[in-house]
Amino acid sequence: MPKLNQFKTLVLDEFEEEKFHLPPHTHTYYEIIYIKKGSGIHHLNNNLLPYKAGDLFVISPDDEHYFDIKKSTRFIFIKFTDNYFNSKQNLTCDEFLVNTPESFMRDKILKEMVLKFDEPCKTILKNTVENIVTYGHYIDVTSSPIVFYQILSLFGLIKETIRGMNLQMKSTHLDSEQIANYIHQNIYQPKLVQVKVIADHFNIAQTYFSAYFKRTFSISYREYIHNLRTTLIEKRFHNNQLPIKQIAYEFGFTDESHLTNYFKKRKNMKPTDFKKL
Repeated sequence: MPKLNQFKTLVLDEFEEEKFHLPPHTHTYYEIIYIKKGSGIHHLNNNLLPYKAGDLFVISPDDEHYFDIKKSTRFIFIKFTDNYFNSKQNLTCDEFLVNTPESFMRDKILKEMVLKFDEPCKTILKNTVENIVTYGHYIDVTSSPIVFYQILSLFGLIKETIRGMNLQMKSTHLDSEQIANYIHQNIYQPKLVQVKVIADHFNIAQTYFSAYFKRTFSISYREYIHNLRTTLIEKRFHNNQLPIKQIAYEFGFTDESHLTNYFKKRKNMKPTDFKKL
């Protein structure tokens, strides 16, 4: 199955076809697809979704899809990579930093049914998509704040429609207790508590995570990790039942000297001296 690639952060594409030019495929980027006119069947992850003018679909890299066109269809594709939103963190509100558009677009409910936009959302949707395309004729859309906010507004319309249809999406509330539990469970594996990994795990923008953590826990993420790891190591030393080499292995240090240097930097003493206290 072909996998399509895209290197520009944002691409707009409008075209009309009687037969869709692509076979079933996946891609490395995200797509918002608006049906300007026409009808047919959208094959999306083994779901058959009848489409008509005014419908909107969101596609993530995990999805497999193609269009079976019944009546000549005019498509508008808004295609963007991960870097599109990541490069505009300064323009994004907190909600979209915590619950990224990319994670929102992966929700299974958006792949299982066609969204029913009621007025005035239907008209606003049509006008917004056309505004984005119009801007694309005159400016470089990849760097335009106006286009960026127009795209964000599409997600607002989708959320409004989901509420109106009484659909339940996967919870995107970021729970500080869940974060703390994750850290405590994975503190023994350094790779799993790296900012990138934990941010991906909770679908929060990596560039935002550290600021969110400090605001929520009143301590930097880096210091929290060091304090927790050091406290647990101290407990191991106090129990005096395990050799330093084994404790080093338990906490993911490369060897005993690595743990010794880490502990000395944190406590200003060697583990052997601490165990004597």
